[in-house]
Amino acid sequence: MVSPKPIIFRGTSLQDLRDFPEPVRREAGYQLGRVQSGLEPTDWKPMQGIGPGVQEIRVRDGLGAFRVIYVAKFADAIYVLHCFQKKTAKTSGPDLDLAAQRYRDLAREKAR
Repeated sequence: MVSPKPIIFRGTSLQDLRDFPEPVRREAGYQLGRVQSGLEPTDWKPMQGIGPGVQEIRVRDGLGAFRVIYVAKFADAIYVLHCFQKKTAKTSGPDLDLAAQRYRDLAREKAR
């Protein structure tokens, strides 16, 4: 059995996830566990505009739509770039920009 990849939270993403309502937090954790085990989340989409290999876990709840943006293409860990609640049908520019900045910072660190 392959040991699960560790999860590393970038910036405020861990606190942002902790701020989700408890049922949403639990579901997001379950989905990240699937990714750690080499499986796909049950509801996700690629986020190529942020960076290669970046994906978005989608969690819906009576309280709204929540997102966890991560990248799992690196061998050492799964990196959670951003966690947030969607306020509109389209993901907001500031949320995309923040995830993209965290991805660029990570890619620069990996290039060293």
